[in-house]
Amino acid sequence: MNDLPPLDRPVLDWIRRAEELSASLPGTGSDDVVARRRAARELSDRLALEFTDPVPAGMDVDELHLAGGDGPRRARRFRPTDAVGPLPTMLWLHGGGWIGGTIDEIVNERICADRALRSGVQIVSLEYRLAPEHPFPAAVDDAVAALADLRTRADELGVDSAALGIGGNSAGATIAASAALRERDAGHPLAHQALEVLPAALRPFGESFDRYRRASGMIGAEHLTDAYLDGAPLSAASPLDASDHRGLAPALIFAAEFDPLRDGAVAYARTLDAADVPVVLHIGAGHVHGSPGITIWQGARDWHDLFATELAAAYAVTTADPITTRTVWRR
Repeated sequence: MNDLPPLDRPVLDWIRRAEELSASLPGTGSDDVVARRRAARELSDRLALEFTDPVPAGMDVDELHLAGGDGPRRARRFRPTDAVGPLPTMLWLHGGGWIGGTIDEIVNERICADRALRSGVQIVSLEYRLAPEHPFPAAVDDAVAALADLRTRADELGVDSAALGIGGNSAGATIAASAALRERDAGHPLAHQALEVLPAALRPFGESFDRYRRASGMIGAEHLTDAYLDGAPLSAASPLDASDHRGLAPALIFAAEFDPLRDGAVAYARTLDAADVPVVLHIGAGHVHGSPGITIWQGARDWHDLFATELAAAYAVTTADPITTRTVWRR
């Protein structure tokens, strides 16, 4: 691992374990997308059982269906057990490179539950459609339809419709950012958008793009973007390449220091700032793209402590505050 940046031991152990497991899982690297999804899910779950803390006590987790772009979609709601009445609510889009991932992954379940408990924000995680069977804009259509359904069923689902936002991790963050653009254009203001390890530019961007690929497991990952775009123009699907960013929901952006996507996420924060969108940017020192999931490591605990604190603060006030742009390097 001499070609890796300086990383804490738990992150190195996680990378080594991921490489060991990947080599033993049938379907890893297969041309069959179903086989690859199965292998990726197995890898994710086995890593989570070793490196991610369990779902905390004090949470109610229930299954529901929300409207999607072509019909109902599965969703999972995370709500503190002692919560009463309508809560600020965030629609959450999981990661998975646009072609994989699910709300059923152990890491997603554990982190959503912990985040909802500590922030006081109800989280509804959506099983959106995946590429290549359903390329852009299918996942964005699902997110927009789910937001509309949450507004319509606010009383039933305990949603404070005046404090409804969106968020996502990795590929899900791209979908969330695109949905926020769509909601702005439709005149449906969101309270907030939380974008975690965001692929803001669906193209090579910045010096980080090539420098940190191995550390984040992204060697040869360009095919993921191609499958998602399926010929769609960057101006439509790539948040950084949108023509107008004015009037968007206030944003929280978390980037990882050693992530190929870091520079694009930082550029998106600067673009929002220039468009007078309130934005908070944090860059997690020592992190690679997936390391926030290593919650047995103090660096990931710091990440989630800060994320929950920022989320609670953002949803406490539903009107836009003055622009706040800050970059925080944390060890």
